[in-house]
This record gives sequence, structure tokens and C-alpha cells, in this order.
Amino acid sequence: MADAHTLTTNTSALQETKTSEDTVPLAVDLDGSLLKTDSLIESLLQLLKVNPLFFPVLFFWLFQGKAYLKQQVCRRVTLDVSSLPYNFNILSYLRDQKQSNRKIILVTGSDQHIAQQIFNYLHFFDSVIASDGKTNMTGIQKKERLLAEFGPQGFDYLGNEKEDLHVWRIARQSLVVGSKSFIQQIGASLTNVERNFVIERAGIFEWAQALRLYQWLKNVLVFIPLLAAHRFLEVQLLFSVFVAFFSFGLCASSVYILNDLIDLTEDRRHPRKRFRPFASGTLPLANGIATCIILLVLSVLVGLALPVQFYYILSIYYLTTLAYSLWLKKVVILDVIVLAGLFTIRMLAGSAAVNIWPSSWLLAHSMFLFISLALVKRYSELTTMRLEYGSSATARSYVVNDSTVLAIMGVASAFVSAFVLVLYIMSGSAQLSYGRHNVIWLVCPLLLYWLCYIWLVAHRGKMHDDPMIFALRDRTSRIILLLMAIIMLFAT
Repeated sequence: MADAHTLTTNTSALQETKTSEDTVPLAVDLDGSLLKTDSLIESLLQLLKVNPLFFPVLFFWLFQGKAYLKQQVCRRVTLDVSSLPYNFNILSYLRDQKQSNRKIILVTGSDQHIAQQIFNYLHFFDSVIASDGKTNMTGIQKKERLLAEFGPQGFDYLGNEKEDLHVWRIARQSLVVGSKSFIQQIGASLTNVERNFVIERAGIFEWAQALRLYQWLKNVLVFIPLLAAHRFLEVQLLFSVFVAFFSFGLCASSVYILNDLIDLTEDRRHPRKRFRPFASGTLPLANGIATCIILLVLSVLVGLALPVQFYYILSIYYLTTLAYSLWLKKVVILDVIVLAGLFTIRMLAGSAAVNIWPSSWLLAHSMFLFISLALVKRYSELTTMRLEYGSSATARSYVVNDSTVLAIMGVASAFVSAFVLVLYIMSGSAQLSYGRHNVIWLVCPLLLYWLCYIWLVAHRGKMHDDPMIFALRDRTSRIILLLMAIIMLFAT
């Protein structure tokens, strides 16, 4: 009987403890905790994408306080909260807490406009405390508000940064989100840590993916003018082209990061692009902005040994890609022409590095060839989206019904590029440049075969990469391109 009485007493005590824990509210931070991203930076990027002229205005708003800045930005943009990268282990934990009838409060430094959107979307928060244009609800301000609402030790708090130490020290229990090293550092300062949510740090692979190092393969186009002039054995010229290659690569990586930062919402709706480091929240947006600037500066420094014409072309490339990211990619057909032009600009950069400019024949051939490859890219994107979303799918500003027209234009451009090569072989220019110019005829069927092969792969929905990258990864393409290179070398 005594044992039964003891068991009953202990059970009652456990139930009271559990009830006590369940009735203690749980305050949850948003940026970096529930979300793997920063809602303010996302809003800023979206605002500048819509209208870059807001950039100087941001400093005027910031002068009136960070809370005021957040309010003004959030009034002008609307984030798609359904596509934001959430920490799913934290979401799961919060749903479990909600099922036990625990009160959960969203307490965030984000503006109340965004906080209310999150509140409406997730449905398990009981109330919201957020910045309101006057009070920036972070650090001490958050601490004072929670003290006023619940009193000391009257709540548990889930957060992710050092600023949250102000809140953790007055909370009953602390729930810490972050990397292992951050959790260890915070844990040494606190004695009331209830639970840790470890977030793995991004590694070399994620940064290589963000920098798009594989896209540097496109920059081999800077070598084309030197190869076409048959001067690829001159060491000094070859060194200059290698410098141009690295300078252009750094600039291109800077542009790719910028493009990813601008296209966060669109990438998250794409079946594959949503896994990109910034779209998925694997890499911090602030680090991406800093890296974008650093890479651009390094690109300029690396190219100091090259002629000033190279910088003109590099500047044109950067400004064109910036305009493309902000506006031009939304304009049908024009976006394809710009993409083709960016390929040609790479060739011109190689020309500027060694002061050897391409002939009109090479420019005409490359124009139609690159337009065809750009159309392949758009066509394959549309095909991928159609497989994912059906007949209502869109890609950029194209709809499913546009795929037939894109294919017609792309195949026509491919055949025109081959026809330009035929005209070149029959011209006097080929006889002057190549001792065995008739051998180049063998390139024509190979080129036609490869272009038709590329389009057939895209039509089957298997072109998952940029066509230039696909060509260098695909075994059939590598063999054909190698045969064409051997033929051209033998014709010299």
C-alpha cells in the first residue's frame, strides 16, 4: 500500500510538473531561428530589384532608426512566406508543443507586416510581438517586452544569436539554434539550456555551388580569338588570355551570386533551383552580398596586367548581366539575344587581352550559334517546368505553348550558323588562313550532327544544364567537339 501510495504521489508530481511546463509560454525568434534566412535582407533585395533607385533612400530611412527602415521597406514589398526556407526540425518541434496546448508566441525583430504574414501562414502561433516602425524588437527591447508580458522566468525562449543572451538570461529555459561552435559558446554563458538545435555550417561544396565554378567552363571562349589566329603557341599571349580567363571568372561568379540573391523567390519555385545555397537558406544572404563585392574587386585587380580595352569589355559584361538580372530576362526574345551576346562578349574579352580581334566570319557564325544555344536553354527550362507543373507552367516570361516557336527559331539559327561556316570555307579568307582549307568541310556534318543532337536531347527533357556546360560534360558532345578541333588543327 505504501508503494502504491508513493507511486500515486510521484505520478501526480510528474503530471503537475508537465502541466506546469506546458503552461509556460514559448517565445520563438524568426530570422535565423524559425527561418534559415533574414527577412529584412530578403525584403531589401526584393525592393531594389523592383526599383534600384530606392538605394539612396534606404540611408535616409536608416537615419530615422532601424525599425523605421524595416517598416518602410516592408510596406513596399511582399514576401512569399510559403516559399521561405524554414528550419523544419524547429517547425516539427513547435507543432508538437502546440499539440500539447502550449502557448507559442512569435517574438521577432522583423517588421510586424512580415510577422503577421508568418502568423497567418503557420497557424500555430497564439500572438505576435514584432517591430512596429518605432521600436526595433531585438536584444534589450525584446527582453523588456517579454518581461512586461510574462515576468522573469515566466517563459521559455528559442533564439539564435548573441543578442538573444539578453532574453535567455531572464527566461526559464533557453532553446538555442546555431552551429556546434556557437551552441558551445552560448552554453558556457547559460545554465538554463533546455534544448539545442544544431544547424550545419555551409562548407566548400556549398560555396563552390554558389560561385558556380563549373560555369567558368564558359570562359574558355576567351581563348577562341587566339586559336583562330593560330598564335596559341606564343607564351606571352597565352599568359594574357589565362589572366583574362581568371578575371572574367571572378567577375562571372560575382554576377552569379548577385543573380541568385535577386532571384530568391523565383528560384524557390523552380524544381531544381530551389536547392541553390542562397534560395535554400544554406548560405547567409549577408555573406553572399559581401562575397559578391569582394569577387568583383578581385576581378578588377587580377586584370590590371591587361590592356584597358579589356576593362571596357568587362564593364560592358557586368552592366549587361546586371540589366539582364533586373529587367531584360523578363522580356521575351530580347533575353535570348542578350544571352547570346554575353557569349560573344567573352570572345571579345579574349580579343582585347591580346589585341587580336575576330573576323566578321567568326562573329557571324558565333552569333547564330549562340542564339541557338540560348534558345536551347530557354526551351529546356520550359520543358522542365512543364513536367513539374503541367500545361500552366511558365519559365521566365514564356508559357508552355511558346516551346514550339522557340524550337523552330533555335533549329533555324543552328542551321544558319552551319551555313555561315560553309560560306566561309568557300571564301578567299579561308584559303588565306588555312593551308588545307578544304579539310574544314569535314567540320560541317559534325557541327550539324552536334546541334541536332543538342536539340533532340532538349526535346526529350534531358537538357538539365546550360547547353555549354552540357556540351563539356556529355560524352557524345566531347567526342564531336574534339574531332572538330583536330580537323581545324590539321587544316592549319
